Amino acid sequence: MESVQSPPQTQPGQTFPVLETLDPSRPHRFIKPTKMINEGSDVSHFLTSKAYRDIGLFVMQLNRAMCPRKVKGEDGKEMFRTFHIGSEYETKPVESARKLQELLSRVESYIDEAPPDPGPRRFGNVSFRKWYQLLEERTTGLLRECLPDTVLSFGSESSGDGATALDEIKAYFLGGFGSAQRLDYGTGHELSFLAFLGCLWKLGAFKDGQPNGDIERNIVLGVFEPYLRVVRRLILTYTLEPAGSHGVWGLDDHSFQPYIYGSAQLTRAITDDEPMPLEGSLFRAPKPGLVVKADYVEEERKRNMYFSAIGFINDVKKGPFWEHSPILFDISGVKDGWGKINKGMIKMFNAEVLSKFPVVQHFPFGSLFSWERDPDASTPQQSIHLANQPMGTSSSPSGGGFAGAAAPWAQGTMMPPPGGAGMANSRGPWGPDHPAPRPTPPQGNTAAPWTRSSDRPSG
Repeated sequence: MESVQSPPQTQPGQTFPVLETLDPSRPHRFIKPTKMINEGSDVSHFLTSKAYRDIGLFVMQLNRAMCPRKVKGEDGKEMFRTFHIGSEYETKPVESARKLQELLSRVESYIDEAPPDPGPRRFGNVSFRKWYQLLEERTTGLLRECLPDTVLSFGSESSGDGATALDEIKAYFLGGFGSAQRLDYGTGHELSFLAFLGCLWKLGAFKDGQPNGDIERNIVLGVFEPYLRVVRRLILTYTLEPAGSHGVWGLDDHSFQPYIYGSAQLTRAITDDEPMPLEGSLFRAPKPGLVVKADYVEEERKRNMYFSAIGFINDVKKGPFWEHSPILFDISGVKDGWGKINKGMIKMFNAEVLSKFPVVQHFPFGSLFSWERDPDASTPQQSIHLANQPMGTSSSPSGGGFAGAAAPWAQGTMMPPPGGAGMANSRGPWGPDHPAPRPTPPQGNTAAPWTRSSDRPSG
């Protein structure tokens, strides 16, 4: 018997939806994750699926947890509590996060067993395949060692094909470390690791933490940030190619989520009962424009995930920041604070990660992240955004794509259609005072139109 997928849950004392946790007393039918997105038109179905709904809910849940909180000091005065890299959420996490840190440390250690081949190479280093083979061979044992028995034995009943919780968890875990075939890594792999954490959440792995944001901070700072460090070492060691990247017109060659959680770290403080702010910044937060100051980034990357991601760009790219990262440079000119940047990042994640065939095509679907249609999904509006998705050889054009905002979490976060090559208020040297030619971005790509001060996100 397959357990019923319940509506999004809320944690005690608050009204903001969170990813569901399955009832361990009810049998659950696991399904070995399978590739379902084979052509551009399949993305339209994905955007109305339970998997899309759950991914969005989990991202929004983690995002809100990273927003600073208003607290009362001993003298009764209002204070702000912030959450940063290197805090107790990373150094003294709950046991579930600590075991995942141990898991990541073991994974990273395999690099020493698969040193990169010497000599220059045009593409990724083939030794990455040896590293990945080691990972594949050892993953089952690692997961059994680092995950609770209650998770691995969840739902005693297996499906006809013998699928287990481990089968689903393992698929997303392995998908989180790049492609051994293509020698690349990108936001689709990052998305797979998020799904791995989402599987663990659904199966009750994180019940050892406090609700209302505390356990989520253990996940983001105690697990996801260490994961990013492992991935960055893999990229540097094996010169992995960007996967599904827009090149210079993408936000980042390899990652997206640190920009969401990192901007949340710097938004205006809220109480536990308030929604995410749409604009404004934490008192004395660094100005967005400081991302172009390499020395400042080098210091702030130790505390903030947004600046940590920028710092890695500086590690791998040379030249003027505006030249190699024009979208991030445009965003650095936002005048309405980190709250607006955070809201825009959610929009862009929806548009540039979840709605793009090259990114989501390898995402597999099982029972925990299901291909089934979300019964509560609203009928998505047709838009230009998905109209140019790649088509399979056996398919016929669908007549246009969807906006990709069917799930409730995505309402009010749809990315507006990109305007053109330039921006009205661009900070770059290609602006009105510097008419040097600027390359035309690929059709359908985002030029971060939400960075315009007059274009406040809705919702």
